[in-house]
Amino acid sequence: MHPIVCLILLICALVVAPAAAQDAVQTAAPETGPNWDGTLRRIHAPILMYHYVSPLPPDWDAVRKDLTVLPDLFRAHMEYLFYEGYTPISLYDLNDALLDGRPLPAKPVVLTFDDGYEDHYATVFPMLRQFNFTATFFVITGAADANRPGYLTWDQIREMSDAGMDMEAHTKNHVELDGLTYDELVYEMLGSLESLAHYTGHASHMFSFPVGRYDDLTLQVAAQMPIWRAVTTENGALHTTDNRFELSRTRISFDTSVDALAAILRDN
Repeated sequence: MHPIVCLILLICALVVAPAAAQDAVQTAAPETGPNWDGTLRRIHAPILMYHYVSPLPPDWDAVRKDLTVLPDLFRAHMEYLFYEGYTPISLYDLNDALLDGRPLPAKPVVLTFDDGYEDHYATVFPMLRQFNFTATFFVITGAADANRPGYLTWDQIREMSDAGMDMEAHTKNHVELDGLTYDELVYEMLGSLESLAHYTGHASHMFSFPVGRYDDLTLQVAAQMPIWRAVTTENGALHTTDNRFELSRTRISFDTSVDALAAILRDN
C-alpha cells in the first residue's frame, strides 16, 4: 500500500478508535530494527549538532545567532576534522556497532543538522561532498510539504538522500512533544517518518526530538515505531546499547571556534 495512504488510514483510526490505532502501530513497527547479539556495549563517538550554516540575517536576534555557524567557520570545522583524521559516520553505523560490535574507524564523529534549512542544501551539502563526508539531516517534513521559505524542498531532500546523506525525522511541525497525547505523537512522529520514506524511497529510522523536549509517553510511542535511535540536546559523547532514544549530542554554536571544536572532541 502507498505510504501516504497508510498514514491517512492511521490518522483516521486515531480519530475513530485510538486503541485500535495503537495496536496498528505496534503491529506495523519493529521495536529494535537490526538484531542485537546480546552484548551490552559503550562507545565514545561525539555527535555534533548544527542548525543554521549561513550569514546572519538583518533581523537576527540572540537565539538566531546562537543557532548559527558562519559558512567560513563551518568550512574550517570540516577541514579540521579532515586533516586531524576524524571520520564522519552515520547513526546507522553507530547503531550497528552498539548492537553487534561492527567496527568503527579510529576517530568516529557523527555530523547532524537539525530542522532542514535551505542552507543545508546550498552550503552544507556541497561542502560535505568536497570532503567525502556523510551526515544526518533531521527534517521538519511539514515545512517541505508547505514549500515554506527558508527550508529544504522535497526535490532537494531527495537529491541529498540519493547522494548518500541520511534524511531523518524531526516531526511534521516541530512541536514540543512533551505533554502531547498519544494521537498527537503518532501524527507528528509517524507522519514525518512516512513522508520521508515516500519522497526519498528510503525508510527513515532515526529521530530528533524538537527542542530536546519529550516525556515518558513520547519514549513509549517511539518504542512502538520503526525508530532505531533518537537523539537529544543533552551534552555527552558516550553511547550504550540499551539507550536507544536518548543519545547525547554536542551543540555547535556561533562562538564554537576551531580550537573550541578541538577541545570538544578531545575532552567530551
